[in-house]
Amino acid sequence: MKTLAVIPARLGASRLPRKPLRLVGGAPLVVRVWQRVFDLGVADEVVVATDSDEIAAVVRAAGGIAAMTDASHPSGTDRVAEVASQRQYAAYGVLLNVQGDEPFVSEAAVRGAAEVVTSGRFPLGTAAATATDQILGMPHIVKVVTADNGRALYFSRAPIPWLREPGDASIRTAYVRQHVGVYAYTRDALAAWVALPQHPLERIERLEQLRPLAAGLAMGVATVSELPAGGVDTEEDLAHANARWNELSAPGT
Repeated sequence: MKTLAVIPARLGASRLPRKPLRLVGGAPLVVRVWQRVFDLGVADEVVVATDSDEIAAVVRAAGGIAAMTDASHPSGTDRVAEVASQRQYAAYGVLLNVQGDEPFVSEAAVRGAAEVVTSGRFPLGTAAATATDQILGMPHIVKVVTADNGRALYFSRAPIPWLREPGDASIRTAYVRQHVGVYAYTRDALAAWVALPQHPLERIERLEQLRPLAAGLAMGVATVSELPAGGVDTEEDLAHANARWNELSAPGT
């Protein structure tokens, strides 16, 4: 099956105004993300999905492809689904969703999420990194618990698995996973996801991936060793991204 990677990007971020157009290493953030996903070679085509003419213009100027989408979409998944429905992308059987604010997205996570679906094991795929118990006390970090076959059981901002008895701490450590926000879908599974109404669990946790889980759609989780670099959501994040870019671009690195 041919794979289409879609990078949702909109200008409406509140914590970092005009985020996709802010510069990382001298180029707009959205362009850096597009370059990263393109260079990974995981997908047969890479498209930036946006509701902004400005974003589309900078992507095209850099040699990329931009697809215009409805400004009213509540999530990146809905924006990916609109692109998937466009006639020119009808031949792609697997869709990848890579967040538009992660210029250093993990290759292992992107490939892992895609392989979960292209292998036929699950209709939905994502990734998670092995992590230390330290993340369990951090509600801004999303955790996931999986079944033995890699199927996602639950995502939460809460400390899961919950430690009932202190003596079991060493057992729990092997099951601590930090979710990496990369998704893969079959065409049918993506359509089913966006057709579902918002679920109460999704609203409570503010995690859209709980919607398909609550409906019984199977989502496989690829486990990777590399912790996510994190997205660019604030001025501080932007400064860190530029520092990392400069470090990686330094001679001899």
